[in-house]
Order: sequence, then structure tokens, then C-alpha cells
Amino acid sequence: MTTLGIIASVIFVLTYILIATERVHRTKAALLGAVLMLLLRLVDQHSAFHGTPEVLGIDWNTVFLLIGMMTIASTTGRTGAFQWIAIKAAKLARGHPFWIIVLLSTGTAVLSAGLDNATTVVLMAPVTILICEALEVDPVPYLIFVVLSSNIGGTATLIGDPPNIMIASQAHLTFLDFLKIDAPIAFVALLSLFGLAWLFVHRFVRVSLRQRARLRRFDESLAITNPRLLRKCVVVGLATLGVFCIHDVIHLEPATIALAGATLLLLMQKGDVEEAFRGVEWGTIFFIIGLFIMVAALVATGVIGLFSGYLLALTKENVLLLTMGVLVISAIVSGLIGNIAYVAAMNAVLITLAGTKHPELGEIARLHTPDMIPVWWALSIGACFGGNSTLLGTAANVAVAGISERSGYPMSFGRFLKYGIPITAVTIVLGAIYLWILFF
Repeated sequence: MTTLGIIASVIFVLTYILIATERVHRTKAALLGAVLMLLLRLVDQHSAFHGTPEVLGIDWNTVFLLIGMMTIASTTGRTGAFQWIAIKAAKLARGHPFWIIVLLSTGTAVLSAGLDNATTVVLMAPVTILICEALEVDPVPYLIFVVLSSNIGGTATLIGDPPNIMIASQAHLTFLDFLKIDAPIAFVALLSLFGLAWLFVHRFVRVSLRQRARLRRFDESLAITNPRLLRKCVVVGLATLGVFCIHDVIHLEPATIALAGATLLLLMQKGDVEEAFRGVEWGTIFFIIGLFIMVAALVATGVIGLFSGYLLALTKENVLLLTMGVLVISAIVSGLIGNIAYVAAMNAVLITLAGTKHPELGEIARLHTPDMIPVWWALSIGACFGGNSTLLGTAANVAVAGISERSGYPMSFGRFLKYGIPITAVTIVLGAIYLWILFF
């Protein structure tokens, strides 16, 4: 490894330590690492911002796809639709703790698949707390199941979870690819989450008839504050999802479609544009931008190429071993440092690995060979499911923990592990079996 490679690696590792230990806010840490890479000329600004054939720069397709979908989700959230769904689910469950979790989790998973999981849980968490307070039960387990289901639901589609957006953009996978490969295993994983709810909640939580009667007095119709805007959001949202399904046929990038949907929705509503953008997780956006710049520096200094060579030698070009190794490593590391940070680095590793294995093929063709396709899906499933293992695993986890603490119900790291580790272990095993059946 060259001197520049060593310096880049040290900055990268120290940045990840700051992120994992939460000594510095993750966005500040990522931007600090990115700025140091640029100031020390470990990667030049043009390569970092625009990319070159040799260096992957900032993936603007990922950035603008996230901004577009977050804008649509936050606008929909202002109509009260999320609150309506949560209250309706709790009333349909008749106040039974287990069925409340099942229905809330199902609603959250579906919304996360169609919008994005971070925005979904930010809107679902407050009303979940309200329901739990009416039932006089501890909201923390319910919030944990809501966020676990959001990560599982987000796994199902290209737009549901930032790691999938990043993988799709770099590996040139389509919206329908994710529906065909990731959606089935996400559905099975959601069923396994219900089994965990039965074991952890059903046996220990009891709600009296008086408490259930209080919940029945909730009027979900009052949650809808802007029916006219809601109708517009539903039309635009469904149209956007429909165009996503054919984006490869009409040769439009997902980011373009998401921005078109968001722009149309902005034009269809009155009021301040800034209000629509307040729901965008700008911290997450700049966190991802910082990661892209750091990874670009690792590619430019040869670190990623060196690591991909080690990975190829370690697996001895055994596709099954490589696939299962990426699946398990993705789950473990995503829980430690966050799945967005992990995928940003691993994308570059797999792209370099594909180039090493198939230098004779074109840029896209080498990514879609039979020995690379299973590895991409292992990365997606491992990173998305692995994000459920710890409180640091996803942006959604961190957001819900913050909402819970501000509401007077602290969500400790250890308590999250109690639920996160079992569901991650079960879903990764299911994912391994699924990938083996599907590709081997």
C-alpha cells in the first residue's frame, strides 16, 4: 500500500470510529473525513464531485432520488395519512398488544417500501407513542417493532432503504429487479418478525378492557387534516411508483422520476416550498455525500483495489462462499457502523472486484455476470436486514430512538439489542437459504 493509501485508510477508519461511537454526529464526522481527503489531495475535487472511469465520485442519482422521495413522503405526512393508518390499525386490533404490533408493523413496512423508511418512522413513531399511552403500556417495544418492520419493508424495493438506492445505482439494477428478488424475502422476514412479537410481547403485556375502551374512542377521521392534498399525494405517489416499474424501458433514471413526482406535487399545492423541504433528512443526505467522497479517495489511492484483491483470494473465486461471506459480513458490519456507511464502501469493492474478474467485459456487463449478481443481492439483503441488529444500524433506528427519548421513553442500546439481534439472526439465515435456492 502506498503512503497516500495509508493516509486515506487512517482517515477513513478514524471517521468510522467517530460514527460508530457517536462521539461526533455522523454527518459532521463524514463531512470532516471528506474535507480532509480533498484538502490533502488524496482525491481531486473533479473526480470526487463528478467521477471518472477510474474513480467513483458522488452518486448524484442516489442523492436526488432520496431528496425526491423524502419530499413526497414529507408532503404526504402533512395530510395526516400516517396518523390515520396507525390509529385505524390499533382500533382494528381492538387494543390487543400483539395484533397492534402486527398491524402497525404491516402498515409501516408497506409505507417504507413505497416511500422511504426513515421518513416513514419519523411520522409513525409519535402516533405509536400516543396509542401506547392510551393503553398505559410501555411504548418502547412497540417503537422497536415499528422501526424493525420499516427496515424490513424498505428491503423490498429499490426506493425503500438508502442502501438499496445506492446498490441499484452502482450495480445498474432496476426497480423490478428488487421487486422480484428482495420483495419475497422481505415478506418472509416480516412474518418472522411477527413470530418474535408473539414471543416477546404477547406473553408479557396485558391490556385491560378499560384501556381498550379508551382506544376505541379515538377518531381516526380527525387525523386527516388536508383531504384534498392527500388525494393529490396518492395520485402522484402511485404514478411515481408506476413509472419506476418501467424506468429501464423508458430510459429514465429513478432520480429523475422521483424529482419529477416531487416537483409535480409541489406545483399542485399551495403554501411555502420550504415547508415541503423541512421533511427532507438533510443530515442523511450530506452524510451520504461525505461517504461518497471518502470512498472516492480510497479508490483513487488504490486501497479499494487492494481490498478487493484480498477478498478474491480469500474466497478462491468460489461464488457461493463469496455470496454467503458478503451476506454475513454485511449484516455484522452494518450493525456496527450503519448500513449506509458500509454499503458506500462495499459498492466500490464489488465494482473493482467485478473489473478484476472480468476485465474483458463492458462496465455494466461485468457487474451482471452469473458470479456477481448473487453477490449484489447478498449485499442488499445483508445490509438492510443487518441494519436491524443495533441502534446504530440505520438512520431510521437513530431517528426513532431520538423521538422516543424526547417523549420521555429512553430507548437504550442494550434494550434494542434484545429485539434486534434475534430478528437479524433469523432473517439472515432465511436470506442465506433464499439466496442458495435462488442462485445455486
